[in-house]
Amino acid sequence: MPTTTRGRRTRDALISAGREILEQCGLSGFSPETVAQAAGVSYGTFYTYFESKEDLLRTVVRAVAGEMFAASLVSPATADDAYTRIVEANRRYLRAWAEASKVLRLVEQGADSDEAMREMVLEVRELYVTRGEEGLRRLQGAGLADPSLDPRLTAIALGAMVEQVAHVMYSLKEPLDENEVVDHLSRLWAAAISLRGRPGHEGGDT
Repeated sequence: MPTTTRGRRTRDALISAGREILEQCGLSGFSPETVAQAAGVSYGTFYTYFESKEDLLRTVVRAVAGEMFAASLVSPATADDAYTRIVEANRRYLRAWAEASKVLRLVEQGADSDEAMREMVLEVRELYVTRGEEGLRRLQGAGLADPSLDPRLTAIALGAMVEQVAHVMYSLKEPLDENEVVDHLSRLWAAAISLRGRPGHEGGDT
């Protein structure tokens, strides 16, 4: 990381330019030359801050993933009941995914043939899997969710459901109402873990 204010500004400009090029031109237009030109710096300056195109790509993906993760976090002050928090988490995730999807989908598409991209995809998804797994463990420990469910596998499955719906809405442009989607996803999520206190729950399951 650069130690001067000017150096940090230059590095941030390269990251911002890299993201813009990825979103507008895809991986085919992403190169040290095009990024340096878009950032208004020399070609040699690029290599002062990044070892390679792949180094910048990892940095951009991590920056985008970090923004998305922060935007999808639910504040502890949101509500005390688990169902309301699930609703808010799903709403925040959908909106955050819409902002980050262009970059993350590009990397995901390249993951089949590029091991480095596959590792990036797994790194990003692990953020959400770990968060979902820890949340389910807390609910199970409080007696609010089915204790027989494997927390990690459940987090992978339910997270994939929400991610795919986000893809359908924002990438494939399916004309779906956000409020209806959030409500439906949240009901499916809560029913899948047998959440106590969810809408329509009568306390008969575990």
